[in-house]
Amino acid sequence: MNFTRWSARLPGTQRRAAARTETPVSPDRRGEGSVPAARAGQPADGTPLVPAVDELPARDVLDHVPALVALVHGPDHRIAYVNDAYAAAFGVRPLGTPAREALPELAELGLLPLLDQVLRSGKPRTLKSRKAVDGRSYTFTCTPVDEGGDRDGGVLVFATDVTDHAEAAERLRASERRQRETAVTLQRSLLPQELEQPDDLRIAATYQPGGTEAAVGGDWYDVITLGGGRTALVIGDVMGRGVRAAAVMGQLRTAVRAYARLDLPPHEVLQLLDGLATEIDANQIATCVYAVHDPNEGRLVYASAGHLPILVRDENGTVSRADEPTGPPLGTGGWIHSSGSIALGPGSTAVLYTDGLVERRDEDLDEGIAALEGALAGATGTPQVVCDRLVRSAGVTADHDDDVAVLVLQHPARTGPDGDLFRNAALELLGGVEAAPRARAFASGVLTSWRFPAELHDLGVLAASELVANSLQHGTPPMRLRLRRTDRRLIIEVTDGDDHLPRRRRAEPGDESGRGIAIVATIASNWGCRRTPGGGKAVWCEFVLPKS
Repeated sequence: MNFTRWSARLPGTQRRAAARTETPVSPDRRGEGSVPAARAGQPADGTPLVPAVDELPARDVLDHVPALVALVHGPDHRIAYVNDAYAAAFGVRPLGTPAREALPELAELGLLPLLDQVLRSGKPRTLKSRKAVDGRSYTFTCTPVDEGGDRDGGVLVFATDVTDHAEAAERLRASERRQRETAVTLQRSLLPQELEQPDDLRIAATYQPGGTEAAVGGDWYDVITLGGGRTALVIGDVMGRGVRAAAVMGQLRTAVRAYARLDLPPHEVLQLLDGLATEIDANQIATCVYAVHDPNEGRLVYASAGHLPILVRDENGTVSRADEPTGPPLGTGGWIHSSGSIALGPGSTAVLYTDGLVERRDEDLDEGIAALEGALAGATGTPQVVCDRLVRSAGVTADHDDDVAVLVLQHPARTGPDGDLFRNAALELLGGVEAAPRARAFASGVLTSWRFPAELHDLGVLAASELVANSLQHGTPPMRLRLRRTDRRLIIEVTDGDDHLPRRRRAEPGDESGRGIAIVATIASNWGCRRTPGGGKAVWCEFVLPKS
C-alpha cells in the first residue's frame, strides 16, 4: 500500500492536495496565492532546518504512535496496515485479509457495522470506552480515508487506551451504588417493618425508592394505635436526597410516635414537630400529614404541614379531597397549624401519599392529583390491592425518578355475624348521688347482653364505676359513659367538661382519694386520657377479649 497517496480527512482540517501536484513548483513561488505549507525557514543563527509536517514519513509516524492504529480498505475492510502498538495488543495481523476474519477483536466490540457507516457516510464515528479482549478499555475513532478522490477507499481505526479513566469511572459508580444501597437500607430499616392493624380499620402501605439514577429521598409513613379505639396515621416527605434525608426522616418518625402517645390534637403534634425539625437541621424542611381516626365519630381529624391532600372515597364511590387547612412545611418555624376533618364512615377508603406518586415534570401537579382521584374511584378490593392499583395507574416503575410512599386505610362496613362483634352503647350522666349506681347498672346490663364471661363482666363493671366516680368527684358536666366492643377488646370511656387530666399516683394509707385510677390501671389491659376538641377530657380503659 502506497501511504503517500492516502490522506485522512480528519474533522476540522483540509487536505493539502494542491500541494501535491505533478507539476513542480519553484521554491520561491511555493505558497503564492494560498496559505504557505507547514515548512521551516532557515533560522538567522544557522540552526539546522526542522522537518515540516509534509516531509514526515507517515509510516514511521504511525509505527511509533502509542495508540493502536489500523488501516482497512474496501467494502470488506481488508487489512492494509496495523502499527506496532496494535500488534503488541492483539498480535500480528496478515495484510489483505478481511477484517471479519483477521480482526475478531473489532467484531466482538461491534466495530464492523461502524466501519460500514463510515464508508457510506464519509464522516468519522467514535465508539467510547469499550473493553477489549485484552482486558483493557479503548475509545475507537474511525476516520474515512480516500485515495485519489475515491470516497470508498478505506477507514483509519485509531484506538486510545482509556483503561485508567474507565476504571476510575467504575470505582465512582461502585461508590455511588454503595452509597445508594446504604441509603435504601437505612430508609427501609427506619420504616415500620410491620404495620399496626387497629380493630376498626384495615391498612396497607407501600414504599418504592427511586430508580438507580435517583438518590433515595426521605419519604415515610406510620400507623400508631392510640388506645380507646383511636388510630393515628402519618405520612411525610423530607426534602433532599441521600443518607442525610433518610436520617432526618428517622428522627421525625421517632418523634411522631413519641408525640402521638401524648394523645394531642393533630395540629399540636405538628407544632411540636416543626420546632424539632428546626433543631435537627435548619436547612432541611419536610412536609407531613398527621391524622387521627375515632370510630365513635366516624371522621378523620387531620393537620397538614405543606403536604398533599388526603383523598377519601365514600361507600358510593364518590372521591373527596381534604384540601384545607394546610400549613407551611415543618422546619420553617413560627407558624400556627390548625386541624380539619373529613368524613370516614363505614365503607370508606382514604389514601395518604407523597408527591412521587402524582408529580411529573411534564404536567401540572393538580393534573396528577386528579388522575389519582379517578384511579381511586375505580379501585376496589383490599387495602393492599388498592395500594398496588394506585401505584400501577400512576405509572410508577422500578426506574421511577422519585421515591413513592402510599398509605391506604379502609373503614369496613360490617354486617351479619361480623357486625355483632362491633357494638356501641352510651349513657348520659346527669350527676348526683344516683349517677354511680345508674352507671353500674347500665354497664352490667350492656355487658350481659354482649355475653361476656362473668370475670370480664365484673371487671368491666368495676372499671366503669371507678371512672364515673372519678369524673363525678373531679370533673364537671356534661358527663357521658360509653362502652364499645370490637372483635378484640372491650373499651370503656367516660367524658366530662373539665380539662384537668388525671394522673396515676400512689395513695397513702390515710388518703380518701387517689385509688380509682390506680385500680383501673391494675385491672385493665391499658388506660389513658386525653383532652377533647370542644373542651373537657376523656378517660378510657380497655380489656383484651379472650380468644374464642
